Amino acid sequence: MVGDGAGAVLRRALRVLEAVAEAGDGVSAKALARRLELPLPTTYRLLGTLVEEGYLVRLHAERGYGLGYRVVGLYRGMTDPIVPPAPAREVLAELHTTARAAVVLAVLRSDDVVVAHTETCAAHPGPGAVTGEPLPAHATAPGKALLAGLDGGRLADVLGLGHGPLTPHTLTDRRLLDRDLLRVRSAGVAVEVEEHARGRAGLAVAVPHPGGRAALSVVVSRADFTGRRWELERAVREAAVPLARHLSAAPGVAASG
Repeated sequence: MVGDGAGAVLRRALRVLEAVAEAGDGVSAKALARRLELPLPTTYRLLGTLVEEGYLVRLHAERGYGLGYRVVGLYRGMTDPIVPPAPAREVLAELHTTARAAVVLAVLRSDDVVVAHTETCAAHPGPGAVTGEPLPAHATAPGKALLAGLDGGRLADVLGLGHGPLTPHTLTDRRLLDRDLLRVRSAGVAVEVEEHARGRAGLAVAVPHPGGRAALSVVVSRADFTGRRWELERAVREAAVPLARHLSAAPGVAASG
């Protein structure tokens, strides 16, 4: 078991790592010490250890620090198990083209709804999330599609305390959210209209497969959604069929869900 002293050092090192990530390449030790309210000698020691271990690099041209390349390995270790196989990605790319919409595949990983893959373009930028990034389950169509398949206890675990308002349209009352999830179970499709972000709407369907839980969704502008809602739903439902088949062939995807 890590002792209190070692635990405090570890927490400080993690705070330094996070602060460098937030500040970007070239942040100085003095700036980090001020930001984290740490003594400068302590900051230098933590930076030195993180550089030695490869989690940070010393950028001589910028005279500061940046994230190291071992972070890339951590990211890949987390995202590789949830990235869909190539045939599934082809289905998502085709849906993006034919539906003229951003496409998001999300999976349930532990108690989080996270992005497994996106297909976007300048005309259809999507939710702005990258692979491995969590989505607010209560405020997004793929999140609600996944929530609708959970029992009461598991639903409470996934919702946790993180279902606050993101826009004036976000459902934060548990009774209203439960009512919405009941509609999702009945209709087989989840809808979001400016619940995650203003001016954006979308829908999603669950994609059951042996490896875990996934949801396929499209995201468009609020104005576009009004006239194309049924066209988009048909496209997503049709794409979900071959997608489920390809995900079933790769049981490791979202296996932790």
